[in-house]
Amino acid sequence: MWALKTTLRRAATVAATPSIRYRTATAVPVLMQQRYNTAMKHYSSAAQGQQQQQQNAATESNAQEQEVSDHHAVVSTFDLFSIGVGPSSSHTVGPMRAAKIFINDLKSHDVLDRVHTLRVDMFGSLALTGAGHGTPDAILMGIEGETPDLVETSTIKSRVEGIHTNKSIRLDGTHRIHFDPEKHLIFNYFKSLPQHPNGLRFCAFDENANMIATNEYFSIGGGFVVNEATQLDHGENVYYKEENKEESTSSKDIIAESERRQQDAAVVSLPFRNSEELLQVCKRENMTIAQVVYENELKWHTPTEIRDKLLRIWNTMDESIRNGVLADPTECLPGALNVRRRAPSLYKKLLKGLYSPVPNKTMYNDSRITGSPESGSANSRGDDLDRTESYPLSLSVLPKRQRKRFFLPALDYLSVYAIAVNEENACGGRVVTAPTNGAAGTIPSVLKYYIEFISENPERDVMEFLLTTSAIGMLFKRGASISAAEVGCQGEVGVACSMAAAGFTAVMGGTVDQVENAAEIGMEHNLGLTCDPIAGLVQVPCIERNALAAVKAIAAAQLALNGEGDHRVSLDQVIETMRQTGLDMMSKYKETSQGGLAVNVPVC
Repeated sequence: MWALKTTLRRAATVAATPSIRYRTATAVPVLMQQRYNTAMKHYSSAAQGQQQQQQNAATESNAQEQEVSDHHAVVSTFDLFSIGVGPSSSHTVGPMRAAKIFINDLKSHDVLDRVHTLRVDMFGSLALTGAGHGTPDAILMGIEGETPDLVETSTIKSRVEGIHTNKSIRLDGTHRIHFDPEKHLIFNYFKSLPQHPNGLRFCAFDENANMIATNEYFSIGGGFVVNEATQLDHGENVYYKEENKEESTSSKDIIAESERRQQDAAVVSLPFRNSEELLQVCKRENMTIAQVVYENELKWHTPTEIRDKLLRIWNTMDESIRNGVLADPTECLPGALNVRRRAPSLYKKLLKGLYSPVPNKTMYNDSRITGSPESGSANSRGDDLDRTESYPLSLSVLPKRQRKRFFLPALDYLSVYAIAVNEENACGGRVVTAPTNGAAGTIPSVLKYYIEFISENPERDVMEFLLTTSAIGMLFKRGASISAAEVGCQGEVGVACSMAAAGFTAVMGGTVDQVENAAEIGMEHNLGLTCDPIAGLVQVPCIERNALAAVKAIAAAQLALNGEGDHRVSLDQVIETMRQTGLDMMSKYKETSQGGLAVNVPVC
């Protein structure tokens, strides 16, 4: 106890900085101070009374703030869909971002050169399944200054081996310190921080073992990262997806990022909190869901930026499919399960036309869309549209479409495409969080299927599909969760299935009511889906689960398109049911590998 008091008193002797993401050594995070106060209460009744008064005041203040704030669901599509590395958005992408944020804050406070060593603690699900999900390697890359969308995936393995061998690491790629991963990466298997199951704590020490800085971060799914100063109450949209707020190069970028970091204060063109309000907005404005999202994106991006970002997301998805189906069929996925890649062999069978009825193909059909716009197309006229048109820009870029006939010539491709993406993810390759890495195969496979067999305007269809799916993802993020560690796999594959069903219905010409119905069907039949990866690897049952979710998404869209949009269960009711189911679900079924298949299937 004396050592704890001494450490915390030493750290509390200097005034705190105002940053909510970072507090210098000298400004211990609120959680650590609360633990210190709890330890001290046995020694001072006066201190206990003062602490209780402060807690009551803080609780009352938070309640008042929550009462007056009415948080909408709108986040940027490009925060919901982000390019990263496998195998997990919550266990790989999030921790890498958290480490990068911590190192950047050390730089911004001019204490990076004082750091002699680091200690990183992983809690809850990050500790229990972190090894199989690549969490330690991701943290090491983040400490060295890498980001999920730019790190060269082919070099990660050798760099990690070098850190283990040399027992040193370079902070931000420049300042080399002593760091032994065996001692300084701590797996707290049976401890969990109260805010979220995916907790991380970073501590930096000088050469005299004095703590220079510390902070706690929580990877809440989809690559989103928050810290202990961020409220995680149900319904709020606050998160970090950028690793350095100073990376923005223009005042517009800084303003946009500030808005995305404080969604309760962000001003969007067409806000909505739930699916009911989203449908009301669509009908009031006579717009599709994609058009509503597009109008909101214009608050943060120009038309050209929106187009380019959406196409980059799709091209990355298509590249992950390509890499997966053209991989070496004899290659095994990493880990003790020795699972062999299946997508290459399955795809070769499809190319031979063994599955009927499908068109015979002899090579991979590249569905990437180049950045060069076609002359005269409505969605290539760029930024001049918002200055010359009197109606909303989205009506020109994403005009309403005629209803399409529903053909299913190649459902087998759905499974192959989904398996290909998730095998790439399992190997630590480049994928898009859609909305997470564990569910990264469902949405790309459905969109790829549509482009290959139905689409007449791939560029426009990609934009409408992704914008529609992102709206559904926003609703799940606000109303429940997209983290398997919080609500089970219903929050990942279940959400991806719902999003894909909505996007497919939209590009098939469905009404907004039918889109909402498809999303509802997609989740209704994934309720209670557990997350029980064998050996903590994002392989079994994760890979096949994505394939089945893709097929289920098409089936959900078909049911919705054959109906009139009037249905007994609403999407909002399903989202709330999902949230409650996640709360009731036992922790051993929430990405801990302590239940289900993870304990009933032997690894050897």
